Amino acid sequence: MRRRYAIIVVIAVSLSLVPCVCCAGDREIGGVTFPGEKVVAGKTLTLNGVALLKKFGFVKVYAGGFYCERPVTTAEEAITSEQIKQFHLHYLTDKATAVKLREGFVELLEDNNPKEMIDAHRSEIETYTSWYDKDMAPGKTSVTTYEPGKGLTLVWQGEVKGTIPGDEFAQMYFRYVFGDKADESITKGYLGKE
Repeated sequence: MRRRYAIIVVIAVSLSLVPCVCCAGDREIGGVTFPGEKVVAGKTLTLNGVALLKKFGFVKVYAGGFYCERPVTTAEEAITSEQIKQFHLHYLTDKATAVKLREGFVELLEDNNPKEMIDAHRSEIETYTSWYDKDMAPGKTSVTTYEPGKGLTLVWQGEVKGTIPGDEFAQMYFRYVFGDKADESITKGYLGKE
């Protein structure tokens, strides 16, 4: 009896020393867990919200996490606040081809930004979309980070593609997600309202 009790105590103590895999603030969506915090460029970012993009009501395209230095609760804050902000997208389908992603990005960018701004930044749009050079597949990722004073950087499937300098293109990018004609469920998710 004493031996059995001793074994139970040893197991209990051992389990208490194992670090928790899913920490406070972590969020799960679409089978993907996003950590509650991450460090980017020496700053600690907090998970502001998560979202799941679906097409045709049933095709899960990606699960996404939106990170900020300071929490944002409105679309305007998400677009214009000068702080490090990051989208981490984890793809869930092999139907997200590079061509479809490029076309969808440009369409939503144009829908959510003034035409004169689109025209003024046409070369940057072409550069940015040229970085979508490989089809996505389950488990592949896209990470877009805005750093004040630096610009918008894309990491596509683990490869740093480049940076579009300045803040205006970055604001156009954030309008693509948080603009008036963006997907409402995605916007609400990233703002922590769903």
